[in-house]
Amino acid sequence: MPGLKLFRTDTTNSGMTEVTPRLAEVEADVQGLVEAHMERLLGVRFLASEYGTGPVHDGRIDSLGLDENGSPVIVEYKRGVDAGVINQGLFYLGWLMDHRAEFQTLVRDRLGVTTAAQVLWSAPRLICVAGGFTRYDVHAVREHRRSIDLVRYRFFGKDLLGLETVASITGRTPAAKRVRLRAAGLPPVRGHSGALAEAVDEVLLGLGDGVSRVQRKQYRGYQRLRNFACVCPPQKTKLLVYLKTDPRDVDIVPGFTRDVTGLGHHGTGDLEVQLRSERDVERSLELFRVSYEAA
Repeated sequence: MPGLKLFRTDTTNSGMTEVTPRLAEVEADVQGLVEAHMERLLGVRFLASEYGTGPVHDGRIDSLGLDENGSPVIVEYKRGVDAGVINQGLFYLGWLMDHRAEFQTLVRDRLGVTTAAQVLWSAPRLICVAGGFTRYDVHAVREHRRSIDLVRYRFFGKDLLGLETVASITGRTPAAKRVRLRAAGLPPVRGHSGALAEAVDEVLLGLGDGVSRVQRKQYRGYQRLRNFACVCPPQKTKLLVYLKTDPRDVDIVPGFTRDVTGLGHHGTGDLEVQLRSERDVERSLELFRVSYEAA
């Protein structure tokens, strides 16, 4: 983002005016804006701000949340570049894993009993939002077996906010991309639809670095910063994939794609893709890529 230049077209002046990027005046400005729109910006439901960790740990977690798949999320903010943000976040992540009952009580009070019972403790996440990160920060997060997202922000003008994912670490080794479904602890799949599920799994994991796969009972989610695809268990004749793509931007093809905006279904996403053959998987590649790049 430091190299990004943003211009506003202006037909009454020189025709083009540069919008200068800037950092927040204070860290709280970033935190307040993200917390007010956390689900839209990060795909995380907001739970609490400045959450105290008690007298023993003597700290305050900037933001606590729950992502689309039910994973606990800690969000830490820094106005500029601060080497301490990652270690601070990891410290709080360790605290969170030792205080699961307390977190679930918070979820129950804010989001209800059902949501609290479905918290996914196998994939807790740390999101660091800061004015910048160094190459040493990116290297450091790769050394940890945790899911960590480094997000750089910039304000443009008076009313524009830019977010850039600098690194998204899943805590898995690159070789994990090639792991078959059974080896990953997922239920075995058989038949033609099962083969399609394995092919889609390989394609989605191979879209880029930092793709995380989260298994829920009703679906398998693929996320970058947010979910970009959800794959339901194979049916007898087809495989359903839900994408974070606006159906209005897609030519809907009956029997292949469907607008499910406002319709109940497992996972997240408003575009349903129905796969019945390897050719359908090939037809879906561009849709997968667009959804991935938007996450």
